Amino acid sequence: MPDPAAHEELVLKGIGVSPGVAVGEAYLIAPEVLRLVEHDIREQDIPGEIARFEQALIATRQQIHEIQKQVNKALGERKASIFDAHLMVVDDHSFVEKVVAGLSEQKKNVEAVVYRVTEEFADVLSRVQDDYLRERAADVRDVARRILRNLSGHKLSDLAGLQESCIIVASDLAPSDTATLNRDKTIGFATDLGSHTSHTAIMARALEIPAVVGLHDASTRVPAGAVVLVDGTRGLLIVNPTAQRLTYYGKLAQEQRHIRSELAALQGESAETLDGYRVILSANIELPSDSDAVIRHGAAGVGLFRTEFLYLSGDHLPTEDEQVEAYSSVATRTAPHPVIIRTLDLGGDKFVSHINTPLEVNPFMGWRAIRFCLAQQDIFKTQLRAVLRASRHENIRLMYPMISNVDEVLQANEVLEKAKQELRAEGKPFNENIEVGIMIEIPSAALAADILAPHVDFFSLGTNDLVQYTLAVDRVNERVAYLYEPAHPAIIRLIKHTIDTGREHGIWTGVCGEMAANLLIVPLLIGLGADELSVSPVMVPMVKRIIRCLKYSQALELGEAALQSRSASEILAQCRKLVEQIAPELLDFVV
Repeated sequence: MPDPAAHEELVLKGIGVSPGVAVGEAYLIAPEVLRLVEHDIREQDIPGEIARFEQALIATRQQIHEIQKQVNKALGERKASIFDAHLMVVDDHSFVEKVVAGLSEQKKNVEAVVYRVTEEFADVLSRVQDDYLRERAADVRDVARRILRNLSGHKLSDLAGLQESCIIVASDLAPSDTATLNRDKTIGFATDLGSHTSHTAIMARALEIPAVVGLHDASTRVPAGAVVLVDGTRGLLIVNPTAQRLTYYGKLAQEQRHIRSELAALQGESAETLDGYRVILSANIELPSDSDAVIRHGAAGVGLFRTEFLYLSGDHLPTEDEQVEAYSSVATRTAPHPVIIRTLDLGGDKFVSHINTPLEVNPFMGWRAIRFCLAQQDIFKTQLRAVLRASRHENIRLMYPMISNVDEVLQANEVLEKAKQELRAEGKPFNENIEVGIMIEIPSAALAADILAPHVDFFSLGTNDLVQYTLAVDRVNERVAYLYEPAHPAIIRLIKHTIDTGREHGIWTGVCGEMAANLLIVPLLIGLGADELSVSPVMVPMVKRIIRCLKYSQALELGEAALQSRSASEILAQCRKLVEQIAPELLDFVV
């Protein structure tokens, strides 16, 4: 007899990493099992095993390059750069040397040695507290699987042959799995593993398809071919959704399509409240190619150019000329709007194999950002020279990250002045009056804003780190993530203090963290006095809609009420109440 429970609705909760709704049949991907045969080898067999290993590395490198080309063609250079981590593993001298040494020490076939070495590397990464580094363990294992396939002659199965529209359900999806899939037939992802920084999340957002990760056991609970619904905003995977559920989501999807169509019409409009208060609404970018999205979504320039991705996307440090070209292309493309270039912020969750950055227990509070740059002044000055040379376009501004005290600002400005002196001596033009700002993302900087203000032209609040450092909460730690409250009264007061102090010293303050893209909090930030908001390009239309439906007087009232509130829940309730009044249709886009 058929099991009646087999068609009952099942709701699984995970992490929504790419918004939207999709309904379709589940395409189940079982974890790949490679049959690893281990056997002893003799001393005279070692050269042959090394040769096999070298051939497998060559084949692996070619395959990854081919995947990169396909992704670059379909999604752009920035999305293709996520495979740089795979190439780093293949080209890592310590990895290759350890395998070669393992052959002599263990006297085992190269497949067995490769497996042991990569598992050792991956295990170390998987035990690190930082979420980004844990995700890199998946890169190592993905490369290992590919090398072992090439050693064994096993053909790689891919998802390019999908014939029907489906939602892919898997324990995890490696980049090599998602890179070649049939994008026309893939309408959603659902995986047991993953986080906001996982490659599945990155690829889903790039493809603009709904995705939920961190479902724990979906791949074992969802039958192949079952009808499933992915809600990438709320982080839900619903198996066998009821007719009532499908009706609700059908209406929701239709409304969202209509709203997005209306939002697209705001491209040329300013971010101005109903009573005439104008906010600068700019965009965050990572690479020069992102400037197209800045223009397409109607942002007023670039509020944060994360330059470290220029260092992450190649196999060498970008030269001064290469950086000048990158910065100039963005400045030219987005003119006359400003472009704020943040100097190198390596460390934390971003590491480059060709720069000697040590592995740290707590990298987010370690040797990173301005600390790294002041210690590596040759790298720092090269970047400053490049920014200065590009500043001849006159819409470029400069910003230092992770400032904690005034000495760091003074030292950075000294290096900047040396770069200016060199360029003057060389007869190379630059903007002598380039504006220089700092990121306020450490509580000490916010509290000492009056000491810092005389030495800079603007502040930019990096709220992601400001919240994390102020509340002592690791936001990727599931046990304490509930304490990560951007609307905490302490955060609101630090933001207000920074903005007011800036105004007392005649400088403006922007917000470039996730709070600026939180549709509930946008009116509050305006009420607290933020002069600029900088968000990801795709969020610009929604934030602009909120602003254009708002009265500045309402924002001021909200700001005053928040400063008198005693809890984050109280502040968020006030924020939600206002958004319900002015733009209730956007609440469906609030995670």
